[in-house]
Amino acid sequence: MSYRSALFTSAQYSTSREARDPAYRVLRNERMNKHVQEAQYAVRGAIPLRAEELRDHLDEHGENAGLPFETVVNCNIGNPQQLDQKPLTFLRQVSALCDYPDLLDHPATPSIFPSDAIERARSLISEVGSTGAYSHSMGNPTIRKRVAEFIEKRDGHPASPNQIYLTAGASTGVSNILQILISSPLDGVLIPIPQYPLYTAALALNAARSVPYFLSEADDWGLDIKDLHANLDKARHDGTVVKAMVVINPGNPTGNCLSRENMQDIIKLCYEERLVLMADEVYQSNVYKEAQPFLSFKKVLKDMGAPYADNVELVSFHSISKGQSGECGRRGGYFELCNFHPEAQEQVYKLASIQLCPSVQGQIGVEVLVNPPKEGDESYPLWQSEVNGISETLKQRSEILVKAFRELEGVTCNDANGAMYLFPTITLPPKAIEAAKKKGQAPDAFYSLALLEATGICVVPGSGFGQKPGTWHFRTTFLAPGTQDYVDRLKEFHQSFMDKYRN
Repeated sequence: MSYRSALFTSAQYSTSREARDPAYRVLRNERMNKHVQEAQYAVRGAIPLRAEELRDHLDEHGENAGLPFETVVNCNIGNPQQLDQKPLTFLRQVSALCDYPDLLDHPATPSIFPSDAIERARSLISEVGSTGAYSHSMGNPTIRKRVAEFIEKRDGHPASPNQIYLTAGASTGVSNILQILISSPLDGVLIPIPQYPLYTAALALNAARSVPYFLSEADDWGLDIKDLHANLDKARHDGTVVKAMVVINPGNPTGNCLSRENMQDIIKLCYEERLVLMADEVYQSNVYKEAQPFLSFKKVLKDMGAPYADNVELVSFHSISKGQSGECGRRGGYFELCNFHPEAQEQVYKLASIQLCPSVQGQIGVEVLVNPPKEGDESYPLWQSEVNGISETLKQRSEILVKAFRELEGVTCNDANGAMYLFPTITLPPKAIEAAKKKGQAPDAFYSLALLEATGICVVPGSGFGQKPGTWHFRTTFLAPGTQDYVDRLKEFHQSFMDKYRN
């Protein structure tokens, strides 16, 4: 009897209307995609899920919740507007008018909306049409042209709209490129450690290998090119076909900004070793130190000239989710291809076509990101005030947290030069490490869960991002308001934790 016949003639899979034992559901672990089951995504893992349970408990019971805190603070994910960052007014005005174009001809509109927002919405509607309609699979041509102009102005080198894809956030673009890149279970991609777990998860989904290279915490999370070469050689010796290298700049979770010299070393390596360079640059406007400005890999590559400029295959990602816009839920982003073979471009386009198109409202968000109000426009003063205010607030919060972390016993922390995270090192007492082992938890996960249960502060353990063996960290955003309250809760907890497990 065939498997199919046996399956549907067994008593358990009877076609009768009697209730079946749930144990015989079709979708059980043994019948589901093992690669999905193996993928991990720490920023929305067990500790954030516990944070949601605690929040629900507080909402339901209020003052009678019986918890040692009154609020849960989600510092586990870079979700600015969840943590009270205000939307940029001009972006929301343009979006509202595009979504409800009848407002454009309403007599009250000029008294509510500035003239440049009205004009921008009219222009976009003439190009996009309805925000409820499909666009071109690569994204609206006019918006892609605006992205190309933004890149040219930023880098001083030409950019073509035909090499730019608008996406539903940067994550979709990353997943698409990796899906095209991976052709065998032996294929691997160099990823930085610590890393944003999107990359290990996406590689797991594609049954590919993660090849780690370690950033140097002692060197402000810079790149050790010798270590990178050693890890590449080891992976190849182990049979891995290394095809690409991921770089996150500014760094997540580390907050570092790579130097031009580091970037040149990376480009030379990719040229010599025939690697596709994947540059995650979504935090490019989250930079806090003039001495360490953001440089795009496109600019550094083209500045280097021959033989690198026209040979290294580079794909760069950007998003409206980060920076000062913080429009995570709007799902807008783009990637630019550089030096890709026409055969590869054909497959990238095919995959985009299968997905139909990115969110049109996300595309409008990208248009405003790359083409903001200019000096002389009615909205320019407010735009500048909002953007500068958000940047300064984040910088101040990061400095307060760094100072607080450095005052804690056994904790060290580098400055945040970019992005919106800190990644402090915690040296835990042996008794705490032993207690974690008994519970089957990584020591930093044990610490992070205890922090959540005692204070309501939700962070992500460093083990979810990768770290050098024998070191422990956690990642926290510095997006949350009430930074001093955060610091006070953390200090009290940390001292109590260290005292409890002190030798």
